[in-house]
Amino acid sequence: MALAFLLAGGQVASGQTTPPATQKQNRHRGPTASFYDVPPRFLIDIPTAGTLPRGYFGIGLRLYSYGGAIAYTDIGISNRFLLGISFGADSTLGAVEPRWNPDMEFNVKFRLVDELEFFPAISVGYNSQGDGHYDKRYKRYAYKSKGFYAVASRSFYFYKWTSGWHGGVNYSTENSRDKNGNISLFVGFDATFNYDLAFLMEYDFALNDNEGTVPMGYPYNYSGKGRGYLNASLKWLFTDNLEMELILKDLLVNRHESKMVSREVRFQYIDHF
Repeated sequence: MALAFLLAGGQVASGQTTPPATQKQNRHRGPTASFYDVPPRFLIDIPTAGTLPRGYFGIGLRLYSYGGAIAYTDIGISNRFLLGISFGADSTLGAVEPRWNPDMEFNVKFRLVDELEFFPAISVGYNSQGDGHYDKRYKRYAYKSKGFYAVASRSFYFYKWTSGWHGGVNYSTENSRDKNGNISLFVGFDATFNYDLAFLMEYDFALNDNEGTVPMGYPYNYSGKGRGYLNASLKWLFTDNLEMELILKDLLVNRHESKMVSREVRFQYIDHF
């Protein structure tokens, strides 16, 4: 909760006033569903307090290293409640058999508090979808899912620039093998320029993924080095309904098996029933 007052205080100090995140400016008023009307539901990996309006749905495809892909869809059950599912596989591209993830994953989010003039929006949720390769031996994704989380989001608006600041805590359930079940923290921001381009950056402290040695009885280390995960992306709003995004993942090269920054691509589509 201290994070909420810190974010609110930042706006008072700057003298800015902004519309709530659920009322982002739309230059194309009309019946068509638009990303201009909907705040981001997530940045790169971390969630935000944003949800989908009732009757809206989002479809996405994320392509990651070694031909991997994750497809997902979210539905706005109400203006506060979002429900989603996702599924993915490694080696979806190329002349090899895809290695499907063992389970379909779920995403549930409920917004407890709407954003007010001097107070952030607050949401709680559960997301079992991690990112990257799923290691069956360790029973986890390369980048652990957020699991249970609480997040606060605060928006700022100036001329044609819109930005949002986000922070929260999470507890991932992917700890049955590495026994690293610490509660972790995450922060991030998004900035939209001239309505069509957006820059996103986030930092996951990864306190639940910082083991420095190989666990006893296992042949390799499948965790981070303790630096946390710093990610950035550039997003292009191609049409009102379609976003395309270039992601630079793990800028600190925190993964033990990584030699350099990972590059990913994501496509998102939004509409309503």
